[in-house]
Amino acid sequence: MSANQSALLYLLASVLFILALKGLSHPRSARRGNLFGIVGMTLAVVTTLTITRRIDIALGMMVLGGAIGLIVAKRVQMTQMPELVAAMHSLVGMAAVLIAVAVVSNPLAFGLESPIPMGNRIELFIGTFVGAITFSGSVIAFGKLAGLGKYGRIFSSAPVAFRGQHIANLVLALVMLTCGILFIGASTDAQWTPFLAMTGVAFVLGVLVIIPIGGADMPVVISMLNSYSGWAAAGIGFSLNNSLLIIAGALVGSSGAILSYIMCRAMNRSFFSVVLGGFGGAEGEASTDAGQKSVKSGSADDVAFLLGNAESVIIVPGYGLAVGRAQHAVKELVEKLTAKGVRVRYAIHPVAGRMPGHMNVLLAEAEVPYDQVVEMEDINSDFNSTDVAFVLGANDVVNPLAEQPGSPIFGMPILEAHRSRSVIVNKRSMAAGYAGIDNPLFYMDRTMMVFGDAKKVVESIVKALE
Repeated sequence: MSANQSALLYLLASVLFILALKGLSHPRSARRGNLFGIVGMTLAVVTTLTITRRIDIALGMMVLGGAIGLIVAKRVQMTQMPELVAAMHSLVGMAAVLIAVAVVSNPLAFGLESPIPMGNRIELFIGTFVGAITFSGSVIAFGKLAGLGKYGRIFSSAPVAFRGQHIANLVLALVMLTCGILFIGASTDAQWTPFLAMTGVAFVLGVLVIIPIGGADMPVVISMLNSYSGWAAAGIGFSLNNSLLIIAGALVGSSGAILSYIMCRAMNRSFFSVVLGGFGGAEGEASTDAGQKSVKSGSADDVAFLLGNAESVIIVPGYGLAVGRAQHAVKELVEKLTAKGVRVRYAIHPVAGRMPGHMNVLLAEAEVPYDQVVEMEDINSDFNSTDVAFVLGANDVVNPLAEQPGSPIFGMPILEAHRSRSVIVNKRSMAAGYAGIDNPLFYMDRTMMVFGDAKKVVESIVKALE
């Protein structure tokens, strides 16, 4: 295949990637977007195989990686998707680093001159340090999301801070930059020392950047690391003169950055405040005075009575719904209520769950009609006129403390479930949410707590409605 033909096919694959992102912007077109992405990636892989010199090795690695991916995809639970995404980001970052090492080791094999031109060295420097930070940072994010705090404090969902942390990060960043400059200007014989030093410092920096970020900010971190992985791929694409890597990396990097910005706005957080240290403590860490307060507890029969006699109901899904895999039972509940003439909708907070779009994916899996799913900004004004707000496993995204100055989450936009005429909250315990702070919603006079696994509780409510 000629260079012009491969360039044309790469361009076509890039167009398909753009169409894939466009399709994924709405649930109705998501299937089509996924199809465009699959076709684009298939075309890119086939084109690459036709121009590679060692197709046997390439095919062998593809079979091995595909087999691992298939096994993981079949075994992973929906609640484990955030940590899976973090793990995938780490692999992208490490791939960028390994490619850079191969280019520095043998530039002629990649069509570059020896010694490597300065422009290519700059590209390698950027791709390598971004890839290294992405890898180690994603490993820490994976550990935090997977609850591996018992294996090391750095994996705790609570922020990990120490005296002089920001100064240490600044010093490491300057050392990394200095080593990068030395690598860019080094002769062929002296290039390995600054290159390896720069890469090692970047790995350490990735760890230090992520450990001070608390659990409440982890959805933003996932999006941020997604952006990093894209820029790492784009940087390496410039070094390899591969237009597809450049375009695909730029698409991932820019879309991840835009999503991070949107999510920070949804949490009333600045991007830099997230990167420089999150808020909150470990999940499940209740506030010190929670035990002195009393709550009104009810049964599935009580909930069925309230829901069955309501005119309007808003369901607020959260991580507890995902853990209990209750989305199918909730859909059945909604069908029962709709048959009784009750108007039911789902209220979606942008950062509910552990990753962007987590609740949307769960509801789509249960084939919930799109017209029943409403975003926060479009439904908040309706809570005042709603008979019952049914909160399923959500915590921080419905916490009224966000409206109180001085609160750790002050200013964070929330779903205003506390303004409904009645509130039903399903939780397995009175433990605090991922931000580690108590929720006054649970102690309101018009709030009824229903304790237990979300799926079992909802199934009991459905039976009571019958």
